[in-house]
Amino acid sequence: MIEFREVSFWYAEEDQVFDNVREVLKDVNLTIKDGEFVVLLGRNGSGKSTLARHCNGLLIPKRGDVLVEGINTKDTELIWEVRQKVGLVFQNPDNQLIATTVEEDVAFGPENLGLPPHEIRKRVDEALEMVGMSDFKKREPHLLSGGQKQKVAIAGVLAMSPRYLVLDEATSMLDPEAREDLLNLLLKLKHSFTIFHITHYVEEAVEADRVLVMDEGTIVASGTPREVFAQIANLRKWGLEAPQITETALLIKQKVPRLFKKIPLKKEELVDELCSFV
Repeated sequence: MIEFREVSFWYAEEDQVFDNVREVLKDVNLTIKDGEFVVLLGRNGSGKSTLARHCNGLLIPKRGDVLVEGINTKDTELIWEVRQKVGLVFQNPDNQLIATTVEEDVAFGPENLGLPPHEIRKRVDEALEMVGMSDFKKREPHLLSGGQKQKVAIAGVLAMSPRYLVLDEATSMLDPEAREDLLNLLLKLKHSFTIFHITHYVEEAVEADRVLVMDEGTIVASGTPREVFAQIANLRKWGLEAPQITETALLIKQKVPRLFKKIPLKKEELVDELCSFV
């Protein structure tokens, strides 16, 4: 479990908040339970990436605490244990790919753990298999597509055997097809890992167990996808839109109130509801 307890953070050298220092995170309370697939939504500048970097101690709260399975990220002696438990995937995969071949890149983390060669090989093979990149192990990373690079970056994190996978806008630099492919991968991985997916694409939250919305450094909404996306007016106030299918359904419901016992999130749900009404 990852816990945020009254976490505040600002990018400044001062030890206390002055009037001219903007808090990027403001008294955030958040719990990510084992086995959950949680999606955090928010407009640019809302504090999402700052929150992501707190999950494994890349950033430390100015006030409050972040606990990973009970370990406080402020405990410098245990920070590497925290980072082995929480794998972080960034927006630009090129920032995480450093070796000359795919397999060497995925092996980098386990090698730094001092693992024996046979264990490193096992972890590399398993990680590449999980992300569907086994056939590319000898390929040079710079020759891969954006989506493939991101999969290799994820494999590099998985090879460290984390319990939690945190993705900070990992789909934002991908084309729609690659985004969908990566989201399908996350839906597969959620059966083995706790996933915290941070994005501004609302469609990527449809399959989540829980959806959070962040605005101006604060968690302003939390609930199931259906509960959160029903708040059309609030979503717009927070700089977001509901999925197009949901918006369409709500517009239809204004004309035909008897329609939609539950608000559709996917095309199949919209079609089924309409067909049952005819």
